[in-house]
Parts: sequence; C-alpha cells; structure tokens
Amino acid sequence: MQINEILKRYKNEWLLIEVKKFDENWQPVEGRVLTHSKDKSEIYKALMKTKGKNLAIEYAGEIPEDVAILI
Repeated sequence: MQINEILKRYKNEWLLIEVKKFDENWQPVEGRVLTHSKDKSEIYKALMKTKGKNLAIEYAGEIPEDVAILI
C-alpha cells in the first residue's frame, strides 16, 4: 500500500511499517502496516520483536509543537 494511503487510513495513530519501496531520497513510498496504535509505546514493543525488515515508524497526524522528532 502507498505510504500516503496508509497515513490517511490510520489518522492520528502511530504506525510500524515494513517498507517495501523507497524513493530516490530513501523516503518510504510503499509498505505494509505491521502494527498501529494511539499509544507509541505499543509501537516500540512491536519493534523489539521485529527483525530483518526495513522498518519505518510514522505518526499519521499533526506533530504537536512541543514534540521533538529525531531522524
């Protein structure tokens, strides 16, 4: 599924995505949702159980101004 479709489907949720395709800048463009939750700690729990895959953690909503994102 296209990343933009995933972000629309899971609005305001944290996502752990297995990335299937990247663009020329290594941004994910296609993938499969492994887990989703409103609670990001659930995503990190699932991440610890996942090995050997290209993964991305995304938030499908507005990032609050008081939150810092590390890339």
